[in-house]
Amino acid sequence: MLSENPNLKISIIIPALNEAPTIAPVISTARNAKNVEIIVADGGSSDGTASLAQSLGVRVISTAPGRATQMNAGAASATGDILLFLHADTLLPRGYDSGARRALAKPHTVGGAFELKIDARRLCLRLVETGVNCRSNFLQMPYGDQAIFLYSATFEKIGGFPDLPLMEDFEFVRRLKKQGHIVILPQPVLTSDRRWQQLGVLKTTAINQIVIIAYFLGVSPDRLAFWYRGQKKNSSEN
Repeated sequence: MLSENPNLKISIIIPALNEAPTIAPVISTARNAKNVEIIVADGGSSDGTASLAQSLGVRVISTAPGRATQMNAGAASATGDILLFLHADTLLPRGYDSGARRALAKPHTVGGAFELKIDARRLCLRLVETGVNCRSNFLQMPYGDQAIFLYSATFEKIGGFPDLPLMEDFEFVRRLKKQGHIVILPQPVLTSDRRWQQLGVLKTTAINQIVIIAYFLGVSPDRLAFWYRGQKKNSSEN
């Protein structure tokens, strides 16, 4: 079994926009580790997210809105050997720091992520979890809500997150996969069920698959983002 190198510093980058209800427990869980720094990349929150994060003693940087822009800005200001990108509604598992370091110590491994668990009891969401975890394990294709991590040098090599309004994590992982193996750690992150609540489980799953297929068929990310946001708006009005 490979041992971790505790001297490798992990920079946790949290892109946030109006995440005051969730940011505190996310930061608290991320802090339960050794040799880490936490950077909140705030995209212009109006609900006090930035000041709340600052009051918790983490570094906050202000950026233009957009998840790719925010994550790239956070990475640019990071000082760690390893970068870990964490959504502002997702809790890391205990021991995540050791797990990430050990994973990256394996030969030919260029990055990793965690299995997904959704914070809800509905059976249909257990099926979603199973599908996500099967996909990410067999295809080495985790998504952003699974807390993707990699060496900072690798991040620079592949050019960071592409400047896309949608599918930035999907395209990022495709580029990363060309560099070597992506490992999925069995300890799951715990993510909020809010997006499944907003649109419904079946509709959310269907929309996600339509977006992926359309992206493969060459539909522009700008057009996909416009359509995707329209679906969310229509759902919130119903």
